[in-house]
Amino acid sequence: MPTMLRDLEDKRLERRRFIASLAAASAATLLTNGPRELLAENEPTIHPPARADACILLWMAGGMAAPETFDPKRYLPFEIGLPVEQVYSTFPAIDTVVDPIKISQGFEGIAKVMDRATLIRSHVQPDLGSILHSRHQYHWHTGYVQHQTVAAPHLGAWIAKVLGPRNPVIPPFINIGQQIEGNGESEELKAFTTGGFFGSEFGPFNLPFPEDAAQAVRPPKGMDSSRFAERYRKFRQLVQNGPNAEHVSDYHQESMLRAFENANRLLSSRDREAFDLSLEPQTSFDTYNTGRFGRGCLAARRLVEAGARFVEVTTEYIPFIHWDTHENGHTTLEKLKAEVDRPIAQLILDLDQRGLLDRTLVVIASEFSRDMMIEGVPGSTAQDQSRAATDKLSEMKHYGLHRHFTGGSSVVLFGGGTKRGFLYGETAAERPCIAIKNPVTISDLHATIFHAMGMSPKSVFDIENRPFYATQDGKGTPVAELFA
Repeated sequence: MPTMLRDLEDKRLERRRFIASLAAASAATLLTNGPRELLAENEPTIHPPARADACILLWMAGGMAAPETFDPKRYLPFEIGLPVEQVYSTFPAIDTVVDPIKISQGFEGIAKVMDRATLIRSHVQPDLGSILHSRHQYHWHTGYVQHQTVAAPHLGAWIAKVLGPRNPVIPPFINIGQQIEGNGESEELKAFTTGGFFGSEFGPFNLPFPEDAAQAVRPPKGMDSSRFAERYRKFRQLVQNGPNAEHVSDYHQESMLRAFENANRLLSSRDREAFDLSLEPQTSFDTYNTGRFGRGCLAARRLVEAGARFVEVTTEYIPFIHWDTHENGHTTLEKLKAEVDRPIAQLILDLDQRGLLDRTLVVIASEFSRDMMIEGVPGSTAQDQSRAATDKLSEMKHYGLHRHFTGGSSVVLFGGGTKRGFLYGETAAERPCIAIKNPVTISDLHATIFHAMGMSPKSVFDIENRPFYATQDGKGTPVAELFA
């Protein structure tokens, strides 16, 4: 017990240090002048031809266990007395429409569209010293590990900044399904759900509840151009003369004002109907309506049709909820799969039937995988393994993969010029189930996403008189084998 308490206190201290570093970086960012685009390696940045016009990131927040989803291992049903060391997958594998590819039971809908997918089974994350969700979610979404001296932009903010909007009315970066305020880790979520040093105008348009999106873009009653002009004038005064104005550079003040202008442009446009799920045919709405995530997938499809550039739809990160399966793992995943399977499959079918899938990159990903015994990466788990080897299942709530694991996870790509019905990478069949073939790092995965979108992973801006690249140090390399 003293060891467990000491470990818990260590994690609390690390979390406090992490929050402090995020706060310092955010404060420093607000004082900086605008980022200036640089030449990569003293040459003009050469962007590849775009294979996709839009990207939809389906974020399985909390740690999606690869052996329970897209990389099933040896299956044993629950049984009292079953040794923990024998548990690899708590769901059997099922066939997909691609003969050699099997995925986990509960994904029957996704199994039917795997002929349109590239499945990566060798995504790896680094050992960040402490396997906190906050650190790994920040790293996955920004490509950078804290501690940075400035706030790193979200992947979607990079795409919004470099590529610009597809439709000047629709926000280029939209985030669906995540409540920021009131969450147990709100400060950590805020840290990566931003435009970073690019400024407010490149940050996400947040829609925690997709069913309320129409209300969010509906102009207030009685709002006309003259009233907006007066409200804008007062907002400008507030930004420029507020008590914190001296702590915000002119660039970031102007960015906040441009974000305000962009919001007003949306409110006064007919294109805002894309946010209104009530306009969807009832049969289509019912297919997606498995829960908030399902409605988010429907909103993402409608927004991409209307011209959104980057949309993230999340199952929502809340500690110990959804994919954060520290207990009742198997039971939780039964419910969660029923919520995500049908809308993901329908999203792919809809995009394909509308002729949009080839020009839309859809990504299913999570911050790391999970295992029954291993915590982290091989080499740091001897004590865990020796202790767990003597454990046996006594209750159903312990049946499920609950330990964080960074050695091998799965990512699924649809569209955007990627191959169809293609399997890439491999993890070991025996524990530790690390990537043993074609590992794909976060930098290389981001480079692959950027490449599909027509953006160089070496895109670089000057911030604080130093270069800041789209992928860490500009070293991310697209995985060429994934493209058709």
